[in-house]
Amino acid sequence: MEYEKKYIEIAGRSVRVIDHAAIADAVCTLFIEANYRLPSAVCRLISTAKSRERDAVARGVLDTLEENIAAADEMDVPICQDTGMAVLFCEIGQGIYIDGILEDAVNEGVHRAYVDGSLRKSIVRDPLYDRTNTEDNTPAALRVFFSKDPQLAGAIRLTAAPKGFGSENMSAIKMFTPSATEDDIVQFVVDSVLRAGANPCPPIIVGVGIGANFEGVALLAKEALLRDTPAEDIHYRQLEEKIFHAVNETGIGPQGFGGDTTALAVRINHAPTHIAGLPVAVNINCHVSRHKSMIL
Repeated sequence: MEYEKKYIEIAGRSVRVIDHAAIADAVCTLFIEANYRLPSAVCRLISTAKSRERDAVARGVLDTLEENIAAADEMDVPICQDTGMAVLFCEIGQGIYIDGILEDAVNEGVHRAYVDGSLRKSIVRDPLYDRTNTEDNTPAALRVFFSKDPQLAGAIRLTAAPKGFGSENMSAIKMFTPSATEDDIVQFVVDSVLRAGANPCPPIIVGVGIGANFEGVALLAKEALLRDTPAEDIHYRQLEEKIFHAVNETGIGPQGFGGDTTALAVRINHAPTHIAGLPVAVNINCHVSRHKSMIL
């Protein structure tokens, strides 16, 4: 979609204006595309896993998963019946003015995507006392960040990551003390996967957050699921590999039928933390690891 770029002067600086309609249109497109088509990087992970899988039943399950992904693309239907909670990451570059209320624009886009796109609506009005369906999958889980990335100067990056709760319910967090070792962290992740078993529809992608604080480490784990490449830091890249092999040694396998492929990948995000703590969070995603980005 193309929009004419508009600018205004604020305090002597030229600032780009991004209006309500552009954001709503983009959000609508992103959630439909994310639910209908799996990222090519995730498809490659499944193909690679199948090529090294030794168990015949597990290979058959991986074959079926690939057929399902191809059928969804060909028939233009959602990959999974659980089209998820509408999680949206919004990175705002420098020199931006949003004409309208961002949250309203996002929820309008989600409403259109889930109603017009015939996606399953799964959000309830209140978690405990009024579990009435909102009928349009709003409100979205909106995460807003301000970016110093020069590539985002005068722009916004939106990333839709619809998240089903078969996997979300298997999340875990532990506030380790600094005395915890690398092996302690590996065991915590493996124990979380063992507890999950077949519930998150393996093979899974495991997002791990290390550092920050209680709420920050959970966000790190969720953001890790958006990354299609290993960690840049050599220590965390090696830890990803260590956890990956340990998880696959559990033998849970595709859909819980056994085999070598419990995890397709492990992704770790880390951040500075307090001297007295070592928070660790695990956010599991099923093989339908959906995410789609657009820069406005």
